[in-house]
Order: sequence, then structure tokens, then C-alpha cells
Amino acid sequence: MSDVADYADFLRGLVRDPKGVSAPTPSSPALSRAIAAEVDIARDGLVVELGPGTGVVTEALLQRGVPPSRLAAIEMEPSFVQLMRRRFPEIHVFPGDALSFEACIPPNAKIAAVVSGLPLLNFPLPARRSLLGRALASQGKGGSFIQLSYGWRPPVPPESGVSLDKKLVWRNFPPAHVWTYRST
Repeated sequence: MSDVADYADFLRGLVRDPKGVSAPTPSSPALSRAIAAEVDIARDGLVVELGPGTGVVTEALLQRGVPPSRLAAIEMEPSFVQLMRRRFPEIHVFPGDALSFEACIPPNAKIAAVVSGLPLLNFPLPARRSLLGRALASQGKGGSFIQLSYGWRPPVPPESGVSLDKKLVWRNFPPAHVWTYRST
């Protein structure tokens, strides 16, 4: 897919739901690779991607070695769902509210990691805390929740039993953080 087509698809989604899209531009290849690098592909289970948008991070996850059968993408914006299904027919794309990701994936599915492109800073702190807690609890010890954010502070302050690492990706417009929460 061309960069122009990717950007046009992104803009259509942004116009339809400005608060549901996390940035003024799609994630850069550098940011997408930085996010994908945080996923432990040796860990058993699904890699659940929340809010994949046009699929630039999805593509990086596949290039990193996540098998298509282990990738589950949850997207609310109908045009992005259609785009994701066209671009990645081999992965599971679930239409729905990524904040309620458990309702979208198969019951009792084992989860290896949760990757989020959701605009978490647009949600109240209790909703962010709930999402992070449920995502980590669904994975057990060593599980990870990887969040893209343009904020300079973590979208969810870490609590006991959770470690937090951050990477700043300057080669993105605007510069972005990759916040990786892990259950300890």
C-alpha cells in the first residue's frame, strides 16, 4: 500500500471520528518498529492490538515475526475495520470497542501481549486504569501492555506490581512515547 493511500485512509478515519484517532498523522515506520520491538514473540498466546487504525503497527508486528494466526486487532471505526480486513486478510480483525477488548476476542483466549494505539489520554483516568489492569491480569506475570502516546507523562501512573519503561521516538511526527507496562 502506498504512503499516499495510507494517509488518505487515515484522514478519512480522522474526519469521521477525531477523538477516536490518536494522532494527526499515522505512526511512522520508526515508531511502529519501536512498538513491535516491545512484544515478546516467544510468549505463547495472542498479541491483541487495540485501535490498529490503518495497520502500520500491525505491519511492523508481522514483520517482527508475530504469526498472523496469533494477531487479533480490535477496531471501532468501520472504515478502518474494512481497510484492515483488505490489507491483512490472514489476521483476526474484530469490530468493537477496544476498551472492552475481552468481549471481542474468543473466550478463554491466552494473551501474550496487548498493544494499544488508543488515544488513552482522551479517556478518564479510571477507564485507563481499568483497561491497563484488565489487560495485564489477562496475561499473568510477565504480561505486557504497550501504549503509544504523545503525552510526556505516562497515560496511567504505575501501581505496585507493575513496572514501566518508556522509549521516546523522535523520528515520528510529532515525537511519541512508547510506554511499556509489565506485571511483575
